[in-house]
Amino acid sequence: MDPFPELQFPESRVLIIITGGTICMRRSEDGLIPAKGFLKAGLAPRPPFNDGSYPEPLEIVTDDNGSRKAVQSLRTPISTYDRRVRYSVLEFDELLDSSSIDAAGWDHIAKSIFRNYQLFDGFVVLHGTDSLAYTCSALSFMLQNLGKPVILTGSQAPMMELQNDAQDNLLSSLIIAGHFMIPEVCLFFNFRLFRGNRTKKVSTDDFAAFASPNLPPLATISSLRTNVQWGLVYRPTSVNAFSIQTKLNTAHVACLRVFPGMKPEMVDAVLRLEGLKGLVLETFGAGNTPGGPDSAMTKILADAVRRGIVIVNVTQCLSGSVSPLYAPATVLGRAGVVFGQDLTTEAALTKLAYLLALPDSTPDEVSKRMSISLRGELTETTRTHFEHPKCGTLTPELSALTALAYSIQAGDLQGTRDVIRGESRWLLNDADYAGSTPMHLAASGPNVEILQDFLAQGGSVHLRNREGNTPLFLAAQAGLSDQVQTLIEAGAHLHSDEMAAARLHASSDADGAVWELAGVGTG
Repeated sequence: MDPFPELQFPESRVLIIITGGTICMRRSEDGLIPAKGFLKAGLAPRPPFNDGSYPEPLEIVTDDNGSRKAVQSLRTPISTYDRRVRYSVLEFDELLDSSSIDAAGWDHIAKSIFRNYQLFDGFVVLHGTDSLAYTCSALSFMLQNLGKPVILTGSQAPMMELQNDAQDNLLSSLIIAGHFMIPEVCLFFNFRLFRGNRTKKVSTDDFAAFASPNLPPLATISSLRTNVQWGLVYRPTSVNAFSIQTKLNTAHVACLRVFPGMKPEMVDAVLRLEGLKGLVLETFGAGNTPGGPDSAMTKILADAVRRGIVIVNVTQCLSGSVSPLYAPATVLGRAGVVFGQDLTTEAALTKLAYLLALPDSTPDEVSKRMSISLRGELTETTRTHFEHPKCGTLTPELSALTALAYSIQAGDLQGTRDVIRGESRWLLNDADYAGSTPMHLAASGPNVEILQDFLAQGGSVHLRNREGNTPLFLAAQAGLSDQVQTLIEAGAHLHSDEMAAARLHASSDADGAVWELAGVGTG
């Protein structure tokens, strides 16, 4: 029962998408098999997932026509952060072992998120562990201009088993998705949140089954709190609405691991497969292969590049980067092979498939973009730079936020830039006593250029203040059509909890056009 029935606590809405995997399996005569009805059998009986209030059903969108279905929802108890998470479950009709998932499965997940994007604050995807790193990497590219958390997780032991890691993995994923605006495709496992396209499966049976060798975790769970490394979080900075790119046909790409004594004819045979457009070449160390500039191997690779096949060089090592440090790697670069830097094999393969699926893609354009970070999947190499240490006393959080608020209120664009430049923390998602972020203030402020500047720095359009209002609602309430238009172009939408008040405003305000622009009456 609610220990504080007289108090109202904010509530986030999260959709759990179940594709299958060990986490929702049960025993059978033939071993573990995927089981239906996970919300009722696996979650409802467990107090951390169900406060016993059994709220009203939530609607989910089930197809591209916008058909909606009311499904049971559950609510977590109050968290350490004085918030509840209310969630529903969308189960795939056919639950899959992750070894069977393919590009069609990735499309199914991406479309499920896209259809329900405006109805939920975050998404958790349950998935088997075998191909989880591939799915995380693929979705990170497919979900374009993502502004909400998407967290994939699974387990080494089913939820129905007495000893399992499923409960901790799912509950932590649910809490993070409902509490923290981390607009990335992430993988959560064993108390750590990783950037999805940086992960690899490193163990078949340990609870610590995944690692991110070239990037620290974005967050870790302790006994007291969730510790987010905000400086590592990737944020989209282009002013575009959320969209998806589907049809990553992995039949057009391949992966080949170099080994001592490998015959060049083997590589040539793969590169001449009908329909092949891209190859991920797993090489020794920092990107080395046998032979020299005039070797048969190098000539075969160069010839394939001339035929329009994109070849990406990644290391076989668990950590590290492919670079022109040694002569053999440099030779491959001169032959037209792309330096994959610190891309994982999973990220390289899915990124290739994604870029090749884009409209009007060309081998030259794909090659260039393979070396550029699109979703934080690689560390771009730059020249060494030096920076003088910052001197003086650090500005207290509240003072910096207050100073920023005054500059926003005054419409002082340069003043806001000066405050942000002098503050080492990420200010744009910080909140004042009313739960309003600088994005809320800029949305209702007099200078639309400040709002545009904040968006270009990765400010979130989806955070809500203590009253449950988004920046878009406040902009419309203030009658600021330019701010509303800017937010809409950046992917903002009214939260479902705001729609009743928005409709009331639209019918009573003298200028209802701004509310129509904000999306009232459009769905």
